[in-house]
Amino acid sequence: MSNAIEIRDLNKSFGPKLAVQHLDLDVPEGSLYGFIGPNGAGKSTTIRMIMSIIFPDSGQLKVLGKASAVESKDRIGYLPEERGIYRKMKVGAFLKYMARLKGVDAAEAERRTREWLVRVGLAETYRKKCEELSKGMQQKVQFIAAVIHEPDLLILDEVFSGLDPENRRLMRELIREQNEAGRTIIFSTHAMFEAEQLCDRLFMIRGGVKVLDMELEEIWRTYDPKTVVVEPIETAALDLPWGNLPGVKEKLDNDGVIDLRLDDHADVGEIMRQATTMARLRRIELKRPSLEDVFIELVGGDAAKLRQELRDSAKPAVQEVTRG
Repeated sequence: MSNAIEIRDLNKSFGPKLAVQHLDLDVPEGSLYGFIGPNGAGKSTTIRMIMSIIFPDSGQLKVLGKASAVESKDRIGYLPEERGIYRKMKVGAFLKYMARLKGVDAAEAERRTREWLVRVGLAETYRKKCEELSKGMQQKVQFIAAVIHEPDLLILDEVFSGLDPENRRLMRELIREQNEAGRTIIFSTHAMFEAEQLCDRLFMIRGGVKVLDMELEEIWRTYDPKTVVVEPIETAALDLPWGNLPGVKEKLDNDGVIDLRLDDHADVGEIMRQATTMARLRRIELKRPSLEDVFIELVGGDAAKLRQELRDSAKPAVQEVTRG
């Protein structure tokens, strides 16, 4: 399989801050590749170097077989983290203009614009100015602008920002459709659960350093921090010393359910047996790890602080969610 993107020993700093360090990465053609990590991890910096918006201090990269994205610009669709539309333009005119810039002829640009607006539930906005739309609507218009020329490579940086749950579901469907049509997709997010639902391969970065790069199924096979889920019948049992069971390294409370994360060599059967003697349980089961669990396992250190870091990263997206 050929690679849509090849990166070798890429480095980028901003003053004393090392934003990306010694990065090697291959993105296979046709893959749906998740770029994940907390805010400030180096995801957007990597994408901007791929797009030739900024340039590395050292290292090499190829995009669609060319030395830079500039040489392949008409084959790339890009939705940046910093949103930007021509606010005074009407939606239909803006989308047709973007299509024409990428080499689509006028009649085809008109057809695709109208079809896409219907597809995302914005048919009535064709003659509205972009500034009249809600943030969620603007986000969908910018997604259309990124895909309207049917690119070979689609790069989406925090595409779910500003969308309510219904439109997040729609966006997931659209991304899958683009990938099923044969397009290579890079999907960058700090929300690891979104990547877990969408991607077939993952690149995880923290502090500018790659900590993981493999297929999702391989991640589940390779990294398996065991978690036992305990749901007591009585609420008072939530306060029992579950974290003191031998082999438990972390206890997490989740609205009446307790997650017990175990040491690598913990005796799962014995822990589950002991848990059943502590309280009457509605359920007890062994759970597959989440990407957040894998991230914490890989990075090491204080698990509570790492989870707080990930929660802090998610706050801006939650605060700016808009319907539309």
